Amino acid sequence: MKVIRSSVISGSVAAPPSKSATIRAIAASLLAPGRSEIRNLSVCDDALAALGIAETLGAEVRRDGDHAFITGHGVIKKEYLRGKTIRCGESGLCMRMFAPVAGLVNEELVIEGSGSLLSRPMKMVEGLEVLGARCETTNGFPPIRVKGGIDGGTVHLDGSESSQFLTGLLMVLPLCPKDSVIEVSNLKSRAYVEMTVAIAKEFGIELFHDRDMKRFDIPGNQAYRPCISTIEGDWSGASFMLVAGAIAGSVKVKGLAISSAQADRAIAQVLEQAGARVAMGDDCVSVEKDRLRGFRFDATDCPDLFPPLVALAANCEGESRIFGAERLKHKESNRALALASEFSKLGIEARLSGDRMEVRGGRLKGAAINTHNDHRIAMACAVAALNCHGEVTIDNPACVFKSYPSFFEDLDSLGRQQ
Repeated sequence: MKVIRSSVISGSVAAPPSKSATIRAIAASLLAPGRSEIRNLSVCDDALAALGIAETLGAEVRRDGDHAFITGHGVIKKEYLRGKTIRCGESGLCMRMFAPVAGLVNEELVIEGSGSLLSRPMKMVEGLEVLGARCETTNGFPPIRVKGGIDGGTVHLDGSESSQFLTGLLMVLPLCPKDSVIEVSNLKSRAYVEMTVAIAKEFGIELFHDRDMKRFDIPGNQAYRPCISTIEGDWSGASFMLVAGAIAGSVKVKGLAISSAQADRAIAQVLEQAGARVAMGDDCVSVEKDRLRGFRFDATDCPDLFPPLVALAANCEGESRIFGAERLKHKESNRALALASEFSKLGIEARLSGDRMEVRGGRLKGAAINTHNDHRIAMACAVAALNCHGEVTIDNPACVFKSYPSFFEDLDSLGRQQ
């Protein structure tokens, strides 16, 4: 249990490394023949799961602090395998992205998850059948069984639920003997696909797409090239600290690329819209508290911003409207319902109406918070607690290890109790 009391915060923290970029770089390193180095590695639970998967699939992995050295074979053969079970922990990205990677192996592999991942939909990965692999989910959910045979071709995807399976295909199809085409409808989270394309390019892979990312043309018979990849700071994790500055004092978050393709960089614009003082530097963002007012924002393409935005809205005068709630149903919790439930305990009215949440700011009170084993619920409520009248207790604070292991340590370093 973690206890948070009303605090005034000031100081600076480093942005956590991007777990999304880390996991993609690990996959690319696995597929490259030779040794790659990943610098500023995220050591969150999801990234550590990805390192374990790379080892299972035959890579040599050595970690030294926030550096990882991964030696891949360029191809994945059954004689390289260290096991036939791919364990993803609670990482949806690992499961959906490594399923196509497993489709390269002429051996049946089982892809397992734990906790909340067991209830997250995986039906989309059965699209591997069209490309020559055998793929079977458990009534649309984990575990998944995959046997290789992917050789390229044309596949049609619905991108409305997740772009993670698309990421896996983009990583794998360049290695196939045939050229491939992916046709995508209703793509959400475009920025994450752009991240995939950029990391593949860093490792020597060419991917071509139209302006709207509705069609990808992928030449076959390519090869990954080992490289040194430095992971950028994570805007989604940093957003909690930036919101903390806006509601409880001031904060500088270092290690954020202003030109980043991460969709969650939109947090800076929302903070300005709400009335906080925001200053952008070369590799940092500073936020200072000011009079905050209600705002409107569409988080459909950056759903991870939803929780910190609810914490922000709770501290604004008037009503805020945040759109994109439908994207939150299949996260570590039903995140929209969880946010509404936990913020109501804090004295805040948060109403769901279709795809939007309406949050009326007000006086926050102490409460006992159920994190629903969801890292972003824990972080959102902890940040809101900085401006609460009364003590807030957060159960299972260790759930933040999924994405931001040092979150509470960083938050404590900024705060002094009122």
